[in-house]
Amino acid sequence: MPEITVNPQSLADADADVLVLPVLTGKDDAPAVVLGSDALSALTAALGVTGALDEIVRVPSPEGFAAGSVLLTGLGVAALEDAGEVALRRAFGAAARTLAGVPSAAIALPGGTAAQIAAALEGAALGAYAFTAHKSPSSKAKPALGSVVLVGADGEDSSAAAAERARVLAEIVGITRDLVNTPPNLLFPAAFAQRAQELAADLPLTVTVLDEKELAEGGYGGIVGVGQGSARPPRLVRVEYAPTGAAQHVALVGKGITFDTGGISLKPPAGMDEMTSDMAGAATVLAATLGAARLGLPVRVTAFLALAENMPGGGAQRPGDVVTMRNGTTVEVLNTDAEGRMVMADALVDAAALEPDLVLDVATLTGAAIVALGKRTAAVMGTEDARAAVLEAAATAGEPFWPLPFPEELRKDLNGQVADLRNIGDRWGGALTAGIFLAEFVGEAQWGHLDIAGPSFSSAPEGYTGKGATGMSVRTLLALLEARAGDGAA
Repeated sequence: MPEITVNPQSLADADADVLVLPVLTGKDDAPAVVLGSDALSALTAALGVTGALDEIVRVPSPEGFAAGSVLLTGLGVAALEDAGEVALRRAFGAAARTLAGVPSAAIALPGGTAAQIAAALEGAALGAYAFTAHKSPSSKAKPALGSVVLVGADGEDSSAAAAERARVLAEIVGITRDLVNTPPNLLFPAAFAQRAQELAADLPLTVTVLDEKELAEGGYGGIVGVGQGSARPPRLVRVEYAPTGAAQHVALVGKGITFDTGGISLKPPAGMDEMTSDMAGAATVLAATLGAARLGLPVRVTAFLALAENMPGGGAQRPGDVVTMRNGTTVEVLNTDAEGRMVMADALVDAAALEPDLVLDVATLTGAAIVALGKRTAAVMGTEDARAAVLEAAATAGEPFWPLPFPEELRKDLNGQVADLRNIGDRWGGALTAGIFLAEFVGEAQWGHLDIAGPSFSSAPEGYTGKGATGMSVRTLLALLEARAGDGAA
C-alpha cells in the first residue's frame, strides 16, 4: 500500500519522481489542455495528446518544475466541472498503475472540488497496487508505486481527511486483492481462517473459527458436504465488530471457496486456474469489516466467512446426495458445482438468527450473472429495501451494480423430489434461481444478495485495476456501512 500524503507546495515545487497532471480534451476542436501547465498545454497538439479517458503520456518536465518527469492522464471531458468521480478515479488510478516501479509521484487537480480531489486520491491509491509476493528477484517484477502526495490543492484539512480515507480504502481493497491473488495451495480454508485472525489482531474485533468437527456437530451440512472431498477441511469464520453505542447492526456473509474444481461435477479445464478467485466474497466481507473497525464507524458488523475447498476426492459428495442444512432444511445435491449456495446458506442461517437490521451476502456465485450483465457489472437481488441500499452505496462508491428480480415461477424449480429442495433449478435464469435458493435461508430478514462473479477478477488491466483480483464491491460495502453509521435508520 502506498503512503498517501498532502503537501501545500506548488506544482512546480513538487519534489517527486513523477508529477501527474490531468488533461482536458479541449473545447470546439481546440487542442487538449494540461491543467497546471501552460507550457505543456502549448505542446499537446505536437505530442498527439488528446485528453481522452485512458490516455497516458509521459513527457519531460517543463523548465522550472522539480519533478523528474510529468505523466499526463486524460479525463475525457473538455471542462473540469464535467469530470465525474468515476472518471477521475479511473484516470488517476491508471496513472498510478502505469507508474509501477517508481518510488514517488505527486498528483494535482488544479481547480478541483473537494469531492473531485477525494476521487483522484482514491483512484491513485487504488492504482498503486502490485502482487509480487511469489516473484523471484530474477524476475525483476516491478513493485507498486511507493508513495503519492497531493500538491497544489486548497482546503488542506479536507484534503488530508480525503487522503486518510483513500489510504484505508487502498489498504482494505489491497487485502482483498492479496487474498484472491494468493495461490490456492497456499490459501486453503484453515490458512484463510488464520489470516483473518492475523488481520484482526490489532483491531477491536472478535474472531471465532469453527473447524470441521464443530461444523459437523453444529449441523452445517452445506459447508461440510462441499468440503468433504478435500484433504483440507472447511472452516466457518465469524468476525465481529461491536462498537459501543452502535445504532445499527449489519451482518455480512461471504462465499469462500478457496478453490473450485466443481467437485464430481467437474469443470472444464480451460480457465479453471481462475477458480482461485472463488473466495472473493469472503475476502470482501472480511475487508469491509476491517475497514469499519479501522475507521471507527459506530455500526455493528458481524461477518461470516464460509470457507471450503471443492475437490473431487474419494470422500466427495455425489450428485444425488441429500444433506441437512443448518436450519434443518434438506437439500438434494444435483450438481456439486453449485456449491457456493450450499456453504452460503448455512452461514446465512446464522447471520439471520442474530436479527440484524440488514443481511448482505457477497459471492462469485454464478456464471449466469456474467452472461446477463457482463464482466464489469455485478448483480444485486433480495428484498426491496436492501437492494435500494446497495444501489445507493454503489453509486456513492462508483461501482457498477444492477438489480435483478426473483420471478415467482422460478421457485417451483427448486422443489426436491426426495428432499425439501434441490440445489439447482432450470438452466435459464441461473443467477436468479441461485438467489431464490438463498432466500430460503434468511427468514424475514432485510437481505441483499450480491453476485460479483464477473467483476471480481479481471483478465486485463484497466483504470485502477490490473490483471487479477479487483476488490470490486469492497468500497460499496464500506459506503453502505458508513451510511448506516451516519443515519442510524433501519
